[in-house]
Parts: sequence; structure tokens; C-alpha cells
Amino acid sequence: MRTSLFLGLAVSALVLAGPALATDIEVKMLDKGQKGIMVFEPALINISPGDKVTFLPTNKGHNVESIDGMFPAGATPVVGKLNEAVTITFDKPGIYGFKCKPHYGMGMVGMVVVGKPGNENEARAVTHPGKAKKVFAEMFDAATLASK
Repeated sequence: MRTSLFLGLAVSALVLAGPALATDIEVKMLDKGQKGIMVFEPALINISPGDKVTFLPTNKGHNVESIDGMFPAGATPVVGKLNEAVTITFDKPGIYGFKCKPHYGMGMVGMVVVGKPGNENEARAVTHPGKAKKVFAEMFDAATLASK
């Protein structure tokens, strides 16, 4: 009886501790950051399934949106409004690409890598306008991906 009670309490503690272990990362949407103008900071994040990312419009005139082809199958696309904070819980492993719609061509893009992504080839195949193409190439080079 005593062993069953102890085991039940231990399992309950582990279940309750699970959500507390999740990480919540803040990404600022900036007119000017450490890597130039019109940036997400940080622009590249490696997280585990269940972690959250909050995109904060630190400067006005920015939003966050998913980029077609740059999120895993079954993941829900995101379309945030201008000047709106958006929090996303990433439950599915994969590569997620984001943009600020007004500043996409200026390279205001970000990438979230969740766990071991299975959609790397699809995400790499997406074409981007202007400076966004260069920024994503740099992020793919720097990202921690399962294929490395």
C-alpha cells in the first residue's frame, strides 16, 4: 500500500513538472538591432517540442507571419496583426520560417528549429525576396539540424 501511494505521488509530480520544464523565449521585432535594420532578435532559435516563443512588437509597424512551405505538415500557420504580440507553442518538430510582412524583402525574417526537423528539404526549397534570401541562407548554415 505504501509503495503504491509513493509511486502515485511520484508519477503525479512528474506529470505536473512537465509543463514547468517548457521554455518561453521572447523574440523582439525591431527597427534596428545588433545585425542591422528591420530584424527579429534573436532571428534563429533552436527549441524542444512544447516550448513557447513570444514575438514582441518592440517597435511599431511589425507583425509575425508563417512563410508558406516553411513549417511542418499539420502545423497551424500564424498570421499576427501589426503591433500585436503573438505567443506560439511549438508541439511539432520541424523548421518554421517567419516574416514581418511589411519588411520581408528587407530581410526581417526568423527561423525556429524544433527538435529534429523532418522538413528541412522543403523549407530550404522556398524562395524569398530581396535580402530575406541571404538571411535565410545564413540561418540554415548556423542552425542545429538533424542532418548535421
